[in-house]
Amino acid sequence: MSRGLWKNAPKDRDRAAEIAEEFSLDPMAALLLTARGITDDEEIEEFLFAEDFYVDPFEIKDIDKAVERINRAVENYEKIMIFGDYDADGVTSTSLIYLYLASKGADIGYYIPDRMNEGYGISCDKIRDFADEGVKLIVTVDNGINAVEETALANSLGMDVVITDHHKVGDTLPDAVAVVNPHRADCQSPFKEYAGVGVAFKLVCALDGDSEEMLEKYCDLAAIGTLADVVPLTGENRIIVKKGIEKINKNARPGLKALRTSAGADSKVLNATSVAFTLAPRINAAGRMDSAMLAMKLLLDENAASAADLAAKLESANRQRHEVENEITQKAVEYIESNDEVKYSPIIVVSGEGWHQGVIGIVASRLVSRYGKPAVVITTDGDEGKGSCRSLEDFSIYDALNSVNDMLTHFGGHTLAAGFGIRTGDIPVFRKRLADYCMQREMPFPSLNIDLTVNPSIVTVALLDVLKAFEPFGANNPQPCFAIKGATLRAIRPVGEGKHLRLTLRKEDAEITAMLFSTTAEQFPYEIGDTVDIAFRVEKNEFRGEITPSVQIIDIRYSDFDYYKCVSSVRIYEKFKSGVMLSENEVKHLTPDRAFFAGVYKYFRTKKSVGFDLESFCHVTNCPYRNAGRVLLCVDILCELGLLEKTDGGYAVTENPQRVELNSSVILRNLTKEG
Repeated sequence: MSRGLWKNAPKDRDRAAEIAEEFSLDPMAALLLTARGITDDEEIEEFLFAEDFYVDPFEIKDIDKAVERINRAVENYEKIMIFGDYDADGVTSTSLIYLYLASKGADIGYYIPDRMNEGYGISCDKIRDFADEGVKLIVTVDNGINAVEETALANSLGMDVVITDHHKVGDTLPDAVAVVNPHRADCQSPFKEYAGVGVAFKLVCALDGDSEEMLEKYCDLAAIGTLADVVPLTGENRIIVKKGIEKINKNARPGLKALRTSAGADSKVLNATSVAFTLAPRINAAGRMDSAMLAMKLLLDENAASAADLAAKLESANRQRHEVENEITQKAVEYIESNDEVKYSPIIVVSGEGWHQGVIGIVASRLVSRYGKPAVVITTDGDEGKGSCRSLEDFSIYDALNSVNDMLTHFGGHTLAAGFGIRTGDIPVFRKRLADYCMQREMPFPSLNIDLTVNPSIVTVALLDVLKAFEPFGANNPQPCFAIKGATLRAIRPVGEGKHLRLTLRKEDAEITAMLFSTTAEQFPYEIGDTVDIAFRVEKNEFRGEITPSVQIIDIRYSDFDYYKCVSSVRIYEKFKSGVMLSENEVKHLTPDRAFFAGVYKYFRTKKSVGFDLESFCHVTNCPYRNAGRVLLCVDILCELGLLEKTDGGYAVTENPQRVELNSSVILRNLTKEG
């Protein structure tokens, strides 16, 4: 089935024409600006042409206090300890502050906790260790906003604390010398969406007094952390990333050069996407699979040979991360597919003993993509469980966790991602309460934002120049997504040892070739001659000096497909399968009459053996998409009555089946009993 509800961005062709003329832009660029809601002259100037910082760091609350205390520590040669975090944002934050203060001659050290043994954030045990080591000032980066108890302990042991963070602010601020977090309610900074490394960078700008020079020195580190933490690429973040990518490509520090080489990307010109999916994951892999201190040492290393050794270790950690991630994902999917209560719940909650804590967040993201629902993955160790959550737009997983916080030992995070602790024995009740919470809400659909609907003729080299002006791409500024509707499928060619497909499509007098990755011919339900819509992105392809646009399909569907009606019906079916009581209208919606049931069976008898695809079934049989849930129920009943057998590739008609009565179905009796 199509993977999301297509949302067409609003556009103003009249305003686009004005923008194109006023700013001497390609009409397509002007249309894309209106599709993104960038229509004000000042917004357009800032988005397309801004090169300098425009936010005074001292507009961030408490940054003046942080500057005064850190400068005093440097002048008096007091021992300063930077306390970071083990992800790419935390590691780049730590290295940025460390490099700056070391360049000023400070007595400076750093510490990054172990993900597995210590977990996120500063602890009272580390506070005591720092006191024993003679530390006088602790500076947190990318953490600390909720360290109320820990800060109080530091104060009692004669240490001052400066907190720099960007996470959600709790009800009580720590009693620190300075709490630098743009999300404080009393912070007047006009820009607030920094990553942890962005806040650290603004602190360095305030300490030095020369933002331009600091940008030149540290924009590469700031860019990686900003991209890795998936904060909005707007305002200053956009400038940081743009400048940072230039530095990575032209004048990278030795550690990043080594990392590029080990990743096989040393000969490529990197962009925001390749940094986010090539460099950042390898820095993250250190904290996930080994120690984030490896990544920290790499970023600080000035020696090419030792940097290469460290980069090789990160490459090995990243490969291991892939293997473990795939293994846990497979186990999670097997568990989900064998448990209707889990599979058909409005929120997926799955757990496993000894699953690697470093990758469960990535596994949760995979489950969101596969099932189109928020997902929670929990690793257990005896009586203790640690969970990681990922969500869909318009559903706050943080609020969902807050609704069951009495069951959690701790929790924290954002709207789309969060983590928590839980007692293993409470997981079944936790799953039920989260499902009940979701049932009381209108759950969002997975969605795909379409910037513009175009004809194939628009995909030219000139379009690549238009798209370049919109870079860097990332959160809140994704790579533009186009759609072609009503195209005829002309050719289907397997490529890459059959793992991918190259499709040829035609609309009116124009033809286009597009790649559909990670789909085999057997998995592809469409046939030559079908009329389809495609959603796609355009990449630059360079081969032997020739540049051409490469079309990469994100989603494909029949042109008559109605995602909303189809999935709305499927959700009623899933509600029934998960054991939730249906309303009278919902029961009526799912209940098939004899003719409908016979029609579904006839489809399978005609095919004999079929890799079942719900969207294709409705299209081929002219079954209204609003009845999709009823179709799925009929398939279940056919299997129950012995008329169909489930196979690895789909379903097969049972040979010489016994005569059965529809009314003998237990599934059907349970359904109609509810009504």
